[in-house]
Amino acid sequence: MRQVELTVEPTDSFALPSADGYQVYGALLSALDDVASDVSKQVHDSQLGSLHNSGLLGSFRGCERKFHKRVDPSETYRLALGVTDPADQRVFEALADAFVFSGDTLSLSEGELRVRDFASSNVTHEELLEEAAAAVDDRPETFDIEMRFRTPTCIEEADEITTMFPHRGSVFRSLLRRWNKTLPEDAVEHCELGMTREAFESNLIEKPDARTYDTHSILVNRGENGSPILAQGFTGTCTYKFKDASEAVRTATTALAQFSEYSGVGSSVARGCGTVEVAVKK
Repeated sequence: MRQVELTVEPTDSFALPSADGYQVYGALLSALDDVASDVSKQVHDSQLGSLHNSGLLGSFRGCERKFHKRVDPSETYRLALGVTDPADQRVFEALADAFVFSGDTLSLSEGELRVRDFASSNVTHEELLEEAAAAVDDRPETFDIEMRFRTPTCIEEADEITTMFPHRGSVFRSLLRRWNKTLPEDAVEHCELGMTREAFESNLIEKPDARTYDTHSILVNRGENGSPILAQGFTGTCTYKFKDASEAVRTATTALAQFSEYSGVGSSVARGCGTVEVAVKK
């Protein structure tokens, strides 16, 4: 798995939707298509949601258009990408080719962003489990996991209904499914996690920060006739506390939380949903 961080700079001030992930996703596919059309198609068609795209993170200006914001040419913006597909190397190489070697820009509908910096890191599922085990060994049984949901997080429960609250069962079951689906074949035996939703619900307590918690309805796709497809979700900071959890449960839960920074949480992660920042605290 890889995490790529782009630092981008607008060429001018221009407007973009308040939830810009859908537009940024289209720009990323276009940039990938220019250097490797088969990889662009692979990302678009993947059932794993293999590319996680944070959308633009930074400070924006107000905008006269409803549900829009303006980029500030005096600011730089961060775009975090996570690649969890087992065939991630080709996706990573195409991203590097587009934004480093080819010197491409990110072209949005009303303006462009120059790529000023490209940084990447990589990790395996096994390494995340090892890091989580070390974190558990170094902390008391009651340590906390703080998750800051930076962009609307839309977790599908059933029949395309999404939850709008960071419930422990919903968040960690969603991460568990993606973890197991993205395991390379040679890692399944050692790294597959067999936890259930009930295990999370009986061993964790969620404590959302009411000052930061908010709900959203955002554009994630368009139908064949161009009609908007919306998803509902939440943002804000939530602390998850362990209650009488075994070492195995604490290790698996911590690994899943750290995995979320690569994978995103919930659905439509390629279109800007589910970006999270995680802190494991004593």
